[in-house]
Amino acid sequence: MEELDVTTPEGRPWEPTEALLTRAYQGERALVTGHTGFKGAWLTLWLSHLGARVWGYALAPDTDPSPFTLLGLEALCDHTVGDVRDLAALRAVVRSARPAYVFHLAAQPLVRRSYQQPLETLETNVQGTAHVLEALRLEGMRARVVLVTSDKCYENRETLDGYREGDPLGGHDVYSMSKGAAELVAASWRRSFFPPEELPRHGVAVASARAGNVVGGGDFAEDRIVPDAVRALSRGMPVPVRNPASVRPWQHVLEPLAGYLLLGARLAGHGTTDPGAFCQAWNFGPALGEPHPVGALADALVRHWGSGRWEDLHRPGAVHEARLLRLNVDKARERLRWVPRWGFERTVAHTVRWYRAWHEGADPASLRALSLEQVRDYLRGPEEA
Repeated sequence: MEELDVTTPEGRPWEPTEALLTRAYQGERALVTGHTGFKGAWLTLWLSHLGARVWGYALAPDTDPSPFTLLGLEALCDHTVGDVRDLAALRAVVRSARPAYVFHLAAQPLVRRSYQQPLETLETNVQGTAHVLEALRLEGMRARVVLVTSDKCYENRETLDGYREGDPLGGHDVYSMSKGAAELVAASWRRSFFPPEELPRHGVAVASARAGNVVGGGDFAEDRIVPDAVRALSRGMPVPVRNPASVRPWQHVLEPLAGYLLLGARLAGHGTTDPGAFCQAWNFGPALGEPHPVGALADALVRHWGSGRWEDLHRPGAVHEARLLRLNVDKARERLRWVPRWGFERTVAHTVRWYRAWHEGADPASLRALSLEQVRDYLRGPEEA
């Protein structure tokens, strides 16, 4: 498999190691909103593995199966079913958890669903973000907060250059716009109530994270290429591909999660004497030299599965979705010392291996063990994997 450069431009090693993350999170209290979703489930598992006590606040899983259920995560966290649009309920969980860290992932995560449910998308993604910050303010908590938005928060001009953190926010569809608006909420609360230069006084360090298209075992959402492919391949059906020429910043779920965890550690002062300097927006995506259209991902999924084929279902009248989307991650590489570790082929191989285990009937303990094996493999890096 391909090798990636895992050093910073200054030649310093990649930073989020098992030792650093354990120092940051072992014995700490962490609140994860959206812990029943795809990324939230993986983050809950990883935090628990690091020795954190995890509180989760989210709606019940909206897919069946779901990674939360398949991994048996209810046994690993203080699980509360609730809606981020309910400020009173969210405040109660914050009051109970007294979190040292907050990772806000709860969201309406699908572009196509935002066309069907535009107001729900706005309420969840924008007001929900405000509720998380307001709950911390009203309860007087001191916490390090990583608000997860999306690469789609940028005004997409379909250019080859990767978007940088200072580029204009926007969005053609309601989902993308809601993510840009969530970024504005984060910036506004940070300036109004949690200014980084006064961090010792208020104790709330707020950063946002913009990740590319994430793949990995356990995603069963609708209208996503990997879950669609797994459903089709496991039934011996052709994989439906809506936009085979569209380019996306594909990355394994562990890539941005390592970025979120490292960012949280920096906000807590691990590896820095100035945690307030990290209260900003950060991109986490694959190397710019790794552009892969949806059709190439479908090819790789079929190849690693060992059988099957895909078919082009592109329809000219379908709802708008961006054709070209890329992120520039120089800021994270230079200042966080985070770099993408797995290339495209390794990402697909680990993803398919997880789904194969599920398809063959692996129980929660086995799937947890496989997932943590992938975490350890990821932390070792490409040169040792």
